Amino acid sequence: MPRNTPHLAIRALTGAVLPVLLVAGCSFGSGSGTKDSDSASDAGPSKEAAPSPEPVKFSTLPDACETVSKDTVKKTVPKAKPASGKSLGSKDADAYSGCLWSGVDLSTFEYRELSVSLRRYDSDVAIGSGDKRATEYAQDKIAAISGNKEAKSVKDAKLSGVGDTATAISYDITKKDGKKSQDYREQRIVVRTANVVVTVDYSGAGLEDAKTPSAADIRKGAEKAAKEAVASLRA
Repeated sequence: MPRNTPHLAIRALTGAVLPVLLVAGCSFGSGSGTKDSDSASDAGPSKEAAPSPEPVKFSTLPDACETVSKDTVKKTVPKAKPASGKSLGSKDADAYSGCLWSGVDLSTFEYRELSVSLRRYDSDVAIGSGDKRATEYAQDKIAAISGNKEAKSVKDAKLSGVGDTATAISYDITKKDGKKSQDYREQRIVVRTANVVVTVDYSGAGLEDAKTPSAADIRKGAEKAAKEAVASLRA
């Protein structure tokens, strides 16, 4: 019996040490795991900032009826009624504004009609920049004339010195009023300046067999109105 005493003591000591080491090891492992987990949680998932729309030059529009001077209206639309123009209103004045002047000089039976419309676009991440959207709209306004089967003798030309891009389209059209037909000489000018499109339509006719105005005179009046309308834009 005495010979086995040392062996029993060693076994007892070993049995006591192992649980302590195991407990210590578990404690170290648990602490390390918590620290790594906290670090990962603090870092959080990687997020990129949402893209922002491109800034635009024009954020508002003027009243279209105030874009053409009274003197120009008087010269292009004799006896215009109303002289201040008829507003072609919109629920969103910052996106669209339009105005119409029309009149007939009963001494010469000259009929004239002038309209100015302004269309503004904001940038949209999904659709494109305001300038891009305005460019597409301007192209549609130009194509609308060439695609009109009733328009005759259609001619278009680029204009320089007006906005970023400008196109003038001249054409003739016959309008019917019951059994009576009337020939009109027409001019459309489409100007894009940044994110705004200015469209001017000017037409003339000679009523009661009066002479139809020349294409040169109609274009001259339309260009003057377009330049004034573009100049009225404020960034």
